[in-house]
Amino acid sequence: MGPFGRTRPSLARHGLLAVLVTAALAASGISSAARAADADLVRNGGFEAGLDGWTCTSATTVKSPVRSGASALRATPSGSDNARCTQTVTVRPDSQYTLSGHVRGSYVYLGATGTGTTDVSAWTQSALDWQQLTTTFRTGPTTTRVTLHTHGWYGTGAYLADDVSLTGPGADTGVPPAPPTGLRTGSVTSTSVALSWSPVAGATGYAVYRDGTRVRTATGTSVTVTGLTPDTAYAFQVAAVNDAGESAKSATVTATTASGTGGGSADLPPHALVGYLHASFANGSGYTRLADVPDSWDVIDLAFGEPTSVESGDIRFDRCPAAQCPNVESDADFKAAVKAKQAAGKKVLISIGGQNGQVRLTTTAARDTFVSSVSKIIDEYGLDGLDIDFEGHSLSLNADDTDFKNPKTPVIVHLVQALKTLKAKYGDDFVLTMAPETFFVQLGYQYYGTGKWGGQDPRAGAYLPVIHALRDDLTLLHVQDYNSGPVMGLDNQYHSMGGADFHIAMTDMLLTGFPVAGDANNVFPPLRPDQVAIGMPATANAGNGHVPPAEVTKTLDCLTKKTNCGAYATHGTWPALRGLMTWSINWDRFGGWEFQRTFDGYFG
Repeated sequence: MGPFGRTRPSLARHGLLAVLVTAALAASGISSAARAADADLVRNGGFEAGLDGWTCTSATTVKSPVRSGASALRATPSGSDNARCTQTVTVRPDSQYTLSGHVRGSYVYLGATGTGTTDVSAWTQSALDWQQLTTTFRTGPTTTRVTLHTHGWYGTGAYLADDVSLTGPGADTGVPPAPPTGLRTGSVTSTSVALSWSPVAGATGYAVYRDGTRVRTATGTSVTVTGLTPDTAYAFQVAAVNDAGESAKSATVTATTASGTGGGSADLPPHALVGYLHASFANGSGYTRLADVPDSWDVIDLAFGEPTSVESGDIRFDRCPAAQCPNVESDADFKAAVKAKQAAGKKVLISIGGQNGQVRLTTTAARDTFVSSVSKIIDEYGLDGLDIDFEGHSLSLNADDTDFKNPKTPVIVHLVQALKTLKAKYGDDFVLTMAPETFFVQLGYQYYGTGKWGGQDPRAGAYLPVIHALRDDLTLLHVQDYNSGPVMGLDNQYHSMGGADFHIAMTDMLLTGFPVAGDANNVFPPLRPDQVAIGMPATANAGNGHVPPAEVTKTLDCLTKKTNCGAYATHGTWPALRGLMTWSINWDRFGGWEFQRTFDGYFG
């Protein structure tokens, strides 16, 4: 994704890091007097209020057997779901905590992530009766929130948990906010319901509940709940959140989804946030676990699947080794996180290529190997589809290839055939996205085909025949509007990175269409606005061309409302513009989630 994107990963396999610490409290030197002031920070640790405070998959509460009180958690892992329950709590930095809980069942785990030091877990292979699991950790110097979890193991049967507690210094968090008012429904489709509500003073975010289960969070006062079943009635509530905790839930509103089959691009929210997650390597942005990606991200591209050699077509996805990413999750936890994101209506894709992953499908054998190897990755991890991020010399044109509607260059023809084969194999639900650089797309306005334009770089505009051939199958195109030199817009003026005008001009070309290589008889047709997201770097570290939030807002205002425009005059107004893409989720986390907060603030 550019010179700041990544470093080449080692091929060493990662290991499972399981840390059981039983003597940390004594070693810490914390006195018994100090411990006496500690509090239990877990909300509803005995599950007496159902799953309130917990986010779970495949779980419910039962009245028997229980360890104490009237209820306990019962969760049932399956072949693709370890029945994970999580709760995020507010803690003090640089403080000692003890996590404890009672469990029954086989291979039951209790742990904490995001500690800022070493994430911990305790587990039991077999507990026929209630068994206490205990582990301790110390928070990092800036850690204020930690996520607790309990889960079982795939296909091993139901497990029980009760009396979960986290004891340690409580944060000075004040009081929870008041419950939201004014909850109402907006647009309803076969697979989604739009919700909005009135802001609550003192709230830092909101939790959205569907039929009593917390399904996502929001920083603004609107959200679209996706992944719903057609022709089905749902009940929704919202709670306000701050560091002191969560408010009572709002009044309930109901909505019934429309009839239809759903799936595919229609299953995305009206405005989507797309981000790349460094899954196979580490760099200065740090490793982020898939389960820790905030709910704001609607499409998560796993970076990267790479070829074993440039022309083999054989794509492999090697997750980041523990030597580079000490906090990397196990394969089982990674696959469970994929399922959890999908259950929340998110799309998780494998991204092929990147800065170091050059792929050239020069032969039919390479094409077929590409299809089979990519299918293996999608099937192994249960992914929703594929992102093509071919850079470098992966795509280029032969000298006589001047008609983008009828390409002749083998690497382009074979790629189109491979992607159509994958789409046919997985059907309408298959999500296909592309992330070309401006060089491969908008530069086709000036230069397309080396024969016609006297030796210009044969990569100029080389994505155009691929995009055009797949426009009916393409879910999203998010051109990288960064790491780019000046590019001529439809006003015949050069536009440079660094402000809203560049993004406006580049996006206007996609939504208006343009003559290829200046040929008025050879026009690249416009894409639908719901197919287009604007690619931007999350931070200045992530790539050349970063713009501050105010310029992002100007870009969106101009394209969706035709207000706040600058020097460039657009050829239309597109309120259905799908959204934003960024390199990357990791860099945005490094930058304090500025890009995510800008998107949430604008679209909700």
